[in-house]
Amino acid sequence: MRNALVVVALSIATLSAQSSDETRRINDAVLVLQEIMAAGDKAVPQSIMEKAAGIAVFPSLLKGGFVVGGQRGHGVLSVRNKKDGTWSAPAFLTITGGSIGAQIGGQAVDLILIVQNDRGLEQLVKNQFKLGAEAGVAAGPVGREAAAATDIQMRAQILSYSRARGLFAGITLNGATIRQDRDANERFYGTAYRTGQIVFDGLGGSPASAATWREALAKYAK
Repeated sequence: MRNALVVVALSIATLSAQSSDETRRINDAVLVLQEIMAAGDKAVPQSIMEKAAGIAVFPSLLKGGFVVGGQRGHGVLSVRNKKDGTWSAPAFLTITGGSIGAQIGGQAVDLILIVQNDRGLEQLVKNQFKLGAEAGVAAGPVGREAAAATDIQMRAQILSYSRARGLFAGITLNGATIRQDRDANERFYGTAYRTGQIVFDGLGGSPASAATWREALAKYAK
């Protein structure tokens, strides 16, 4: 019995240690969202945030030449509940390949994807899909540009934004492949859930370490 308890304790400790990277990823995503939404006229327009069906944030993406081959980026995604407006627990994603306009070079980039409709969500929760090829992606308008970008908003399933060296703007993002990160989901939730099981079915529950992320979404995407 004692040996069994020791094994259980070690398993819990291991799970806690492994999930620390995922908790850090969530906290970094919260910080990115807070800083970008505090950018005044250069923030994501409130009108777009209010209509968002889902929001994905990839903090410190691509510490290297993205166009040449790119580093692997990690992010989180939550989906809005249509009935009560609350936000799901985060599912973990990875992103590789593709290109993000001309601003990259060798710098770290924060990337935000605003999913505008159900079709965009369906694409994003797949096992993997390529931005631009399988889903309509457009550079999102910022600040007062929102009113002049109605056509873009209507055509695109996903609006993309990035920040590099303090500069924040809507950005062209094509060819990047987004995959669900079931290894990270397993470390964080204890089960290798698929993205849809977390954001649609709520199988991950409401972990306390994700509370600040959901609170940030509730604040900025009312």
